[in-house]
Amino acid sequence: MKGYIHSIESCGTVDGPGLRYIVFTQGCLLRCQFCHNPDTWGIGKGKEISVEEIIDDLKSYLPFIKASNGGITVSGGEPLLQLDFLYELFTECKKLGIHTTIDSSGGCYSHDEEFQKKLLKVLEVTDLILLDIKHINSQKHLKLTGKPNEHILEFAQLLSELKKPIWIRHVLVPGITDDPEDLKELKGFINQLSNVDKIEILPYHKLGVYKWQALGLRYPLEGVEPPTPESIQMASDILL
Repeated sequence: MKGYIHSIESCGTVDGPGLRYIVFTQGCLLRCQFCHNPDTWGIGKGKEISVEEIIDDLKSYLPFIKASNGGITVSGGEPLLQLDFLYELFTECKKLGIHTTIDSSGGCYSHDEEFQKKLLKVLEVTDLILLDIKHINSQKHLKLTGKPNEHILEFAQLLSELKKPIWIRHVLVPGITDDPEDLKELKGFINQLSNVDKIEILPYHKLGVYKWQALGLRYPLEGVEPPTPESIQMASDILL
């Protein structure tokens, strides 16, 4: 089994607990205006890498990962576009006692019977979901990402019903995702979930702008600066 992979980071520290071996998959349905990896959008692209190759490489970092109570995180792109690959990879990881995490926007969540069947199998071998909620308001989410958010919120509710632990992540973009009323609505939604172990506010940054330029794409948030400490504190007071 091979997956379409954008890149691999051997020792990440921000995408789950402890030191993480991070696999960035290729392909995404969302087109977030603040995306810092637009080169991961194309589906069916990237380098084809087998589960065996990843496991062999991962084993060399295992002592450090386990000493830190870390594990493997599959990010993207959108990992849920490659459910068969995810299932086989995480199944092999569980044989080695490795903590497994998916970093997902939920953007490809579907009620399709085949998708649901495969998703539930993947969740059986997944310890944690990092769920990125880009915007709580569906119309604003559509403008920001190119897709509405109802199916993403349904995904969050499913995870709650299954009692699958999640960390909620929210990128704070000045003038777009930092409206206090929207943040209060987001907090209200989060409060309905029974499985939230952590809420993370991710301040918007411009580190990926050069990738848009390299791809010949117009960066839609030109002129938007990172949030101020005061704005971050305001969001923290509401969400945390």
